[in-house]
Amino acid sequence: MQIEGLDEKLLPRHVGIIMDGNGRWARKQGKKRVLGHQEGSRVLKKIVKSVFSLKIPFLSLYVFSVDNWKREMEETSFLMKLIGKFYQEEFSDFKKHGIRVIHSGIYDNLPKKVIQILKNIEEETVHNTAGTLNLCLNYGGRLEIVEGIKKLFQDIKTGKVKEEEIDSKFFSNYLFHPEVPDVDLMIRTSGELRLSDFLLWKNAYSEFWFTDTLWPDFNEEELFKALKDYQNRQRRFGDAK
Repeated sequence: MQIEGLDEKLLPRHVGIIMDGNGRWARKQGKKRVLGHQEGSRVLKKIVKSVFSLKIPFLSLYVFSVDNWKREMEETSFLMKLIGKFYQEEFSDFKKHGIRVIHSGIYDNLPKKVIQILKNIEEETVHNTAGTLNLCLNYGGRLEIVEGIKKLFQDIKTGKVKEEEIDSKFFSNYLFHPEVPDVDLMIRTSGELRLSDFLLWKNAYSEFWFTDTLWPDFNEEELFKALKDYQNRQRRFGDAK
């Protein structure tokens, strides 16, 4: 896909999206929060296809946080059902277009059906190379780092790793998916200006783009606006040049 004003050579390698504002969108429409999530899932499908049509290799989506279990059971149950629906309606399309789908997060508290869906998606797309969709479900950035520390500690205990080997690059191999690179562009909708515990390690030098648009109203035009803005940023990674 070619978009006027977008330079394919300057596109980010890894885009992360915090899809926020479904509940507020529903309230504005006088509807239940769950219907906001339903509308948000339709937008998600369009944006995923747009990102990969631009040949951006990695897309990470904040689907469900470990802290989201604090919400009403009606809402969390509905969100889990949406995962199943997403699998039924979109999975074959991802497979056909060579998109690899991975899961970042833990299985604790997830329904057995959702766990099986996540495992199936990963297994059946493991050899796909056209792009990687990282579904961050039952995920937390601090959790990811703590889980990594636990795995590293076990390797130190067994003598597999020596203390002097450990640096930030080495430790990144203990994160959920070491093959996924650092985030280049992080997008958050709904006007909130925070990370909310999303990909804390991989966001060390990402560029942030915030919009007041609620997620169900987010569209390709907004996505392209974020990408065009990213192209005009100067990324120095600590260098003064």
